[in-house]
Amino acid sequence: MSKRIVIVSGGQLDEELTLSILKDEKSQCIIGVDKGVEFLYAHQIMPSYIVGDFDSVKEEIADYYRNETNVPIREFNPVKDASDTEIAVRLSLTLGCSELIILGATGGRIDHLWANVQTLTIPYKAGVDARIMDSQNMICLIGGGDTHIRKDELYGPYFSVFPLGEEIFGFNIEGARYPLRNHTLTPYDSLCVSNQIAEDEEEVVISFPSGTVILMETRDKREQK
Repeated sequence: MSKRIVIVSGGQLDEELTLSILKDEKSQCIIGVDKGVEFLYAHQIMPSYIVGDFDSVKEEIADYYRNETNVPIREFNPVKDASDTEIAVRLSLTLGCSELIILGATGGRIDHLWANVQTLTIPYKAGVDARIMDSQNMICLIGGGDTHIRKDELYGPYFSVFPLGEEIFGFNIEGARYPLRNHTLTPYDSLCVSNQIAEDEEEVVISFPSGTVILMETRDKREQK
């Protein structure tokens, strides 16, 4: 049985996107992480679990969850060996998730963003469909074999790929505006940024024999209403 868990972390949160995901009936478990708890509190959404060191949460909100609710809280010392988001990801695996959406993992400090991208390796190795999402980006990891991306399912008009730490040999992109054949994907060039599905194609197929690749589906910032 599939189980979707949503982590609400303390980075940038788009209200419309976040609420649409949290209120989706597929979202069976919500984990509030540190400052992300303030978003849940403001929108009267009760989390299933709370994780964090509470170094950036308003004291009255932290006290509310500690004293007036039965929400399980895993509170940690700020001096620890893993980020709050990583701890929440590991909790998600122990809860038996088959799908994991991480919100509030982008915006603000780039070191936090990169740590969150690397943290996707944990659910990926466990066979869990995990992705980071915000209003402009969806980030996931893909492995060796074929990955099909349909035009009508793309999160945005662009996609980019980056190796996760190592060179990827025999890398191919078919059906794209900028195709590749038997390419060596390296971590030190920007060749594979901002590609698109070709106008006359319905899908792109990314294939490579082994390794791990970061896939980003992206779109430009929404115009102000």
